[in-house]
Amino acid sequence: MDQKSYRRGSFQSSTSDEDMLEIAGASLDFTVADDDPPLDREMGGFSSYNGGGMNGSSTMMDFLEEPLPGVGTYEDFNTIDWVREKSRDRDRHREITSRSKESTWALIHSVSDAFSGWLLMLLIGLLAGSLAGLIDISAHWMTDLKEGVCLAGFWFNHEHCCWKSNTTFTDRDKCPEWMSWSQLILGHGEGAFAYILNYFMYVVWALLFSLLAVLLVKGFAPYACGSGIPEIKTILSGFIIRGYLGKWTLIIKTITLVLAVSSGLSLGKEGPLVHVACCCGNILCHLFTKYRKNEAKRREVLSAAAAAGVSVAFGAPIGGVLFSLEEVSYYFPLKTLWRSFFAALVAAFTLRSINPFGNSRLVLFYVEFHMPWHLLELVPFILLGIFGGLWGAFFIRSNIAWCRRRKTTKLGRYPVLEVLVVTAITAILAFPNEYTRMSTSELISELFNDCGILDSSQLCEYVNDFNSTKGDDLPDRAAGPGVYTAMWQLALALLMKVFITIFTFGMKVPSGLFIPSMAVGAIAGRLLGVAMEQLAFYHHDWAIFSGWCSQGADCITPGLYAMVGAAACLGGVTRMTVSLVVIMFELTGGLEYIVPLMAAAMTSKWVADAIGREGIYDAHIRLNGYPFLEAKEEFSHKTLAMDVMRPRRSDPPLTVITQDSMTVEDVETIINETTYSGYPVVVSRESQRLVGFVLRRDLIISIENARKKQDGIVSTSIIYFTDHSPPLPPSSPSMLKLRSILDLSPFTVTDQTPMEIVVDIFRKLGLRQCLVTHNGKLLGIITKKDVLKHIAQLANQDPDSILFN
Repeated sequence: MDQKSYRRGSFQSSTSDEDMLEIAGASLDFTVADDDPPLDREMGGFSSYNGGGMNGSSTMMDFLEEPLPGVGTYEDFNTIDWVREKSRDRDRHREITSRSKESTWALIHSVSDAFSGWLLMLLIGLLAGSLAGLIDISAHWMTDLKEGVCLAGFWFNHEHCCWKSNTTFTDRDKCPEWMSWSQLILGHGEGAFAYILNYFMYVVWALLFSLLAVLLVKGFAPYACGSGIPEIKTILSGFIIRGYLGKWTLIIKTITLVLAVSSGLSLGKEGPLVHVACCCGNILCHLFTKYRKNEAKRREVLSAAAAAGVSVAFGAPIGGVLFSLEEVSYYFPLKTLWRSFFAALVAAFTLRSINPFGNSRLVLFYVEFHMPWHLLELVPFILLGIFGGLWGAFFIRSNIAWCRRRKTTKLGRYPVLEVLVVTAITAILAFPNEYTRMSTSELISELFNDCGILDSSQLCEYVNDFNSTKGDDLPDRAAGPGVYTAMWQLALALLMKVFITIFTFGMKVPSGLFIPSMAVGAIAGRLLGVAMEQLAFYHHDWAIFSGWCSQGADCITPGLYAMVGAAACLGGVTRMTVSLVVIMFELTGGLEYIVPLMAAAMTSKWVADAIGREGIYDAHIRLNGYPFLEAKEEFSHKTLAMDVMRPRRSDPPLTVITQDSMTVEDVETIINETTYSGYPVVVSRESQRLVGFVLRRDLIISIENARKKQDGIVSTSIIYFTDHSPPLPPSSPSMLKLRSILDLSPFTVTDQTPMEIVVDIFRKLGLRQCLVTHNGKLLGIITKKDVLKHIAQLANQDPDSILFN
């Protein structure tokens, strides 16, 4: 890759969001060197500085009094310095606290600063809840639009259209106000030609929706594709991807998420809702100075926004907080826990106020079970856990292999064609089977449902013998022909969902994985539940049933098996445990079933971990080469810092800057000839005694600003980082003091430090780089990228797969 040249006097504008990199499969070009990404261009004009004089004159420039715009900020595709950001925030807080005692206005400012975090959480919750309600309502209407239209008002979906109809309860879906496309065009809905026309219209609408989605993503916001959770995990760990949480991404992701879900593709909206909520959090951060100017504080807000996203996705505020803590967050202090809880609460309350499904529930597949489960049922629940783990491992390997093929072959050049082909195949296979034709959320709702007397679906067509009914609970009954038909259709739906989801996740449209995974597990669970129910009905005298399942009793709840299966498969794919169980019991409103859910979730995780350690999000992080240092994994190898540091024995010596003997031209030459993110500052090249560390970006901004604002700063001007200027002849040009941009306390380790400790330091402190010394002399440097490459090498992976610094 070509090195981005450093040009005196101006910042060369880089590219727009479209020219960054391939994130979540977006086809983008990363046209600058890894260690030298484009600068952030929000520079406007430079504010005036207060120059310090040397011996009373003004021949020397000092930036100590007023910080320069851009100094201390980060380049794109770089990692933030957590230690520096937290230190800045403490300094800011101390200053506000000390000033609050001086005047009433300062006290008000101090109170408003303390309250701003809670106000920000309130705004995030309101915006995320409102957008989730809008997405739910729009997706429900557009999904039904593929099958027909409401004559009373085209903006009504099928269910809302029939609310005012006088039809009987059993014919509630066949009201005269709702007309299928064949009824509207041909005047009747029966016969082969009407079926073919409905089939054709279904496929056409699906293709239209998916085409619009992929064109909008490709044309306006390439970052809006995929689920967004792998990238959000990476951003929360300290990586910077400008534009990924911007306003265009939010707008396009919201619109295209509705289109993608409505097209009938095997994807969900739950994962992308986390991305949408984080976009809301990032945009609203700009209203508050303390979050706008501090990257670490902003990541605390994004952690809370992720919790709000899951809260509105599943109607599970507590599960959302635990999801953020367990799955996506890198730094999660207690203060963030409280604020996440508040944001999730506000978001859930907002969605409940909108009531998108008209049933006072936050999700379409809310269900309540009342029958207790028996201890012996843990055996089929654990079997479902094993199935979930096997499916999760199979899906991750298959999907990663397909995504890698997409990235490395010509397939990746035709995102629109790929989306259309997958949509066409999905729609053609889905329409003949009523369980794949309906939306995946409706399918899960049907599978979770416990059959009542008034249920008219095929899954509830049992042979009724109401003489044995006790109270409201129906006894276990013999399956009728409708149940057997439904079993065959569900088995075919399971096969289709298992394979089509592999090719769908990772395409250039917003695509979540929660709902398809839950659908696979719910189908498998319902099949097993009905099998257990019929086994108990026909063989209630067997030893395993005799103690607790007498004839005419309601022993087995197939819907519960579907719920446990859904949890097992979702756990197998994502490797969630605690948050998954809490989300599932918040969905069902029953604490009774925590043990079955826990058993299935843990079994699923154990089985999946035995086959492959990575969940789907970690696998996609590694596939895309993001610099994410997993905090959950142990480093157990016996290597030393000297084995990992650069320069190696065969490399040229480490590039350093001396504290008081290099000219502006010397430093500019170093910047031009290297692509490093920063440089160690030493006393002299001979002594190699470490003084500090200076960032490349801060050097460029400071030198450019000095050339513009300070008379006498020329190429031969000496740059010094000491408190006092070095002695020079009177005829020398003005000197440039840059001590204010020097980090005087860089983290250092000795060359004999075990890498186990170094990796722990990088994980727990969020370092960008660590300097290596020997007897007090600088030897080399270890960056986060070096650590990741070293871990990849020890795991027999390609170290060059780590693309960014």
